[in-house]
Amino acid sequence: MKYYTEDSIIFLDGKFQPAKGAAASLFSQTMHYGYGVFEGIRAYATIHGTKIFKPYEHFERLIMSCQLLNIPFNYSLEELTQLSYQVLEKNNLSSAYIRPLVITGENMALSGSQESTLMIATWKWPKYFSHKEIDICISSIERPNPKSTKVDAKTCGQYVHAILASNEARQRGFDEALMLDANGFVAQGPGANFFFEKNGVLYTAPQGNILPGITRQTVIEICNEMEIPVKEKFFKPEELLEADSAFFCGTATEISAIRSFERHPMHKPWPSSLGSIVQQAYNNMVMEKSFAYVIV
Repeated sequence: MKYYTEDSIIFLDGKFQPAKGAAASLFSQTMHYGYGVFEGIRAYATIHGTKIFKPYEHFERLIMSCQLLNIPFNYSLEELTQLSYQVLEKNNLSSAYIRPLVITGENMALSGSQESTLMIATWKWPKYFSHKEIDICISSIERPNPKSTKVDAKTCGQYVHAILASNEARQRGFDEALMLDANGFVAQGPGANFFFEKNGVLYTAPQGNILPGITRQTVIEICNEMEIPVKEKFFKPEELLEADSAFFCGTATEISAIRSFERHPMHKPWPSSLGSIVQQAYNNMVMEKSFAYVIV
């Protein structure tokens, strides 16, 4: 996939510039140690024009991530939002993925950085999974222990284990991995949160070992509004063998149906699942349409 062209414009180091030829220091702690933070955001061509979905929530998390990692960062929510709209406009994009990245300064010592640089790029990125329903498996790669890192922060270095988990799953012939926490409970996917349905209730892992995703919170809000029961609880992989349906959710993933877990098919066809109702409501929400849906 191509993320930029000869004409692509990014925001970097306080100014707009061509993506081709833009550079950051090879001696940054982000480059060497993964000491940086980022966000993934989507903009949609809605019936009311180009709209970034929940920009304040994403940028609040970006700022919080910097604070948790003691990375200096001085942009406000309003500045970050306006810069993102400007990057979209300069690239003539209305439906796109937006990637803000905070790059730390030059420092080879294992000490906090005294400076940072903001990069904002955008490109066309269809739904993360190209097919409608995916097959998943348990990964041998676990989520990081919450005592070893700041699991609430969207930290660059934490995604090494996500790459390892995804690669392992694909080498085994699956589309994606499902990761456990250090206690053997289901946590999330490499880059998305996880829900499953059983007996008319949606379940998801509680906060503590997961990245508390913005799309995850949106799913919970949709369920509350539509009176779909949703519960946060710890659960073992064995429970998924009896699941009626399941899905991943995240900004890049959106709502992605899961067809099978460790080659065991879900008990319900996706179109008749609670996840499908949530998916339709989410799609309507990001496009700023009404998401009324009658549950029968």
